Amino acid sequence: MNRLPIIAFVVALAASSAYYLWPSSDNATELAGFGAAEAQESDGEIDTSGVLELTLGDPDAPLTVVEYASHTCPHCKNFHLNTFKQFKENYIDTGKVHFIYREVYFDRFGLWAGMVARCGVTDENMNRYFAISDLIYTEQASWTNGDGPAEIAENLKTIGKKAGLTAAELDACTTDGDMAPAMVAVFQEHADRDGIRSTPSFLIDGELVTGDQSYESFSALLDEKL
Repeated sequence: MNRLPIIAFVVALAASSAYYLWPSSDNATELAGFGAAEAQESDGEIDTSGVLELTLGDPDAPLTVVEYASHTCPHCKNFHLNTFKQFKENYIDTGKVHFIYREVYFDRFGLWAGMVARCGVTDENMNRYFAISDLIYTEQASWTNGDGPAEIAENLKTIGKKAGLTAAELDACTTDGDMAPAMVAVFQEHADRDGIRSTPSFLIDGELVTGDQSYESFSALLDEKL
């Protein structure tokens, strides 16, 4: 289970725009800012209206499950590669569960992964997000092992291209001056409200469950609620 230093991380984000930075494709030794300062409105508030809620399944399903996870968390990877597919097939796709996925950012690399996964995603093509997210989890050990931020950024772009995104789409998404601070603001609001301190964490009908879950243990929790 990954422990989540939420307060320290968010303070660091607010204090230094470096956490928002995506390495420039023109010079790997320089960082091109996301423009966090410009993303703030005149009243000092960040516009979060463009940050989509990531959901699967029937909103009117009898049970709602919210997952908090990070693309850089090995335990989250284990859940998504070993449990999630059966969970989706047997509970989400059958109308038993409305699933909400909320990204957690331990570091800028997790934030970048979220920006790539969200690239081009709308309410109408939400499955696109989960397809890219699945690739990011599957290749977690390799893309996070890059030699510095520039290589890690390129690794993530390579994953995006494997998922069918174009170079132009990826460039637009990773240089969006408003999206990064908005995503962090949404993350902070949700995590503070729900008392999230580690990943993966799940809210099952409002009850907090933490840690990687086998399909057997997870389905037992769901069946008890249903």
